[in-house]
Amino acid sequence: MTSVLPDKDTVIAEARAPAAVLVDAPRPVQRPAQQPPMRQLREQREALQSQILAGRNEAVERQHALGKRTARERLGHLLDEGSFIEIDMYRRNRAAHGLKVNGSRPHTDGVVAGSGTIEGRRVFVYAQDFAIFGGSLGEAHAAKIYKAMDLALATGCPLIGLNDSGGARIQEGVVALDAYGGIFRRHVQASGVIPQICVVLGPCAGGAAYSPALCDFTFMVRQTAQMYLTGPDVVAAVTGEQVTHEELGGAAVHAQRSGVATFVYDDEESCLQDVRYLVAMLPGNNLDPPPAAPARGATADERPRLAEIVPHEPNKAYDMRCVVAELVDDGEFLELHEDWAKNVICALARIDGEVVGIVGNQPIVLAGALDSAASQKAARFVRFCDAFGIPLVTLVDVPGFLPGTDQEFGGIIRHGAKLLYAYCEATVPRIQVILRKAYGGAYIVMDSRSIGADLSLAWPTNEIAVMGAEAAVNVIFRKELAATADSARLRSELVCEYMEKLVHPYYSAELGLVDDVIDPVDTRSAVASGLAMLRGKRKAPPQRKHGNMPL
Repeated sequence: MTSVLPDKDTVIAEARAPAAVLVDAPRPVQRPAQQPPMRQLREQREALQSQILAGRNEAVERQHALGKRTARERLGHLLDEGSFIEIDMYRRNRAAHGLKVNGSRPHTDGVVAGSGTIEGRRVFVYAQDFAIFGGSLGEAHAAKIYKAMDLALATGCPLIGLNDSGGARIQEGVVALDAYGGIFRRHVQASGVIPQICVVLGPCAGGAAYSPALCDFTFMVRQTAQMYLTGPDVVAAVTGEQVTHEELGGAAVHAQRSGVATFVYDDEESCLQDVRYLVAMLPGNNLDPPPAAPARGATADERPRLAEIVPHEPNKAYDMRCVVAELVDDGEFLELHEDWAKNVICALARIDGEVVGIVGNQPIVLAGALDSAASQKAARFVRFCDAFGIPLVTLVDVPGFLPGTDQEFGGIIRHGAKLLYAYCEATVPRIQVILRKAYGGAYIVMDSRSIGADLSLAWPTNEIAVMGAEAAVNVIFRKELAATADSARLRSELVCEYMEKLVHPYYSAELGLVDDVIDPVDTRSAVASGLAMLRGKRKAPPQRKHGNMPL
């Protein structure tokens, strides 16, 4: 049978032969589209930018109707005129996760971010824009906040966040929750490195509320700002309790009861003005010194009124703020948490131009006794001042820790230990001034020499003891008093003896626990001189990852 397959030589020859050329029909010449001239491109850019800056009229009017400013108006009040440099103005959501929001992708994605100056000093800011998606946080929105936070940390500048948001953008699902986590992680990384300020100017619900809690200072505006983890509807569904937004998380609640709000104001303008005032007193970061003003001659400044403010009688009340006003430059100070834990005062001020943190017992509230809330308030303030190199001045007039089952069951030991820990850990210059009484463990906790105060000054009215003379005599001489018929006379004699031997103003000075007993009128000059003496203090903390504070 004859084979029909080609032989080997034929196959090789065909493989080496040139391939046939296929001729297509002629194609039209593709000319590049004519690019618009530069003038037209610039006009298009300007029109888009103007549209973004103006926002939607109806959304802006809705904000104004609620008594609120727009994000850009707020930044105009906060920053020096013409200083704002915006980043990511054209950022839009990708609509790649979850559902589209009303089918739209507006520029900025509901947050304005960038940098500007306050009194000429650089800060980084972000302002949530309730007019776009209710200021809700999604992937692109969070990315802009990340960038502002990262730049603030990299450049060593304060970070300010203006919060006005409906919370996580539900349409983006878990991506929004992940985005919050990135913000919280950055807050923690920046803590103690740069000052972080949160201004709540509208709703701040759910996980968003943790951002203010992680910042160093939180500002709120009455009636328009609310913070809570679960809103009124959830509360009603789970517990049956009926509560309004304001009752649940308004400014008054967080200023007076929870202690989350550091400062509270009636309007946005005064709120933002005090943010500027606060920033002017803070260093840019933990390596920079606090901004100093010109010296005021405080080292030779007598204040006669100080001898009149504090009553000699240990049980008479007075306002410690009057003492603070006499000590500081121009009588001006910024009090933190004014309406929470009023039995202790925490304030930022200047003495001879130098920024200082002041902690003082307040005798007109609970006789100045320390309780759980006061301990927490003062501890956090002490830690902030120490983190940013701000010297501490502690004004002591304390009868002890507040007694009672509520305090003991509520953890007064643990909370009091927070203040003790904060002072023991602090390495900044520390001056203690004992105005009148300092009893028991509260004396130790209020920055005594035993826990590291650099300088302890006392007025001639000071009484430092385990407890008051009356109480001490009742304990020590209990049997003697019970055995005598004239116990009142004996008690009086023993009290006088106890005072003369153990509680007189110079007893602690004799033991080196007080460095000097000063005339009250010289307190401002003595503190200013002490601060000048301690200005070069350098003390490195022990090498460790971190301590285990009694949280």
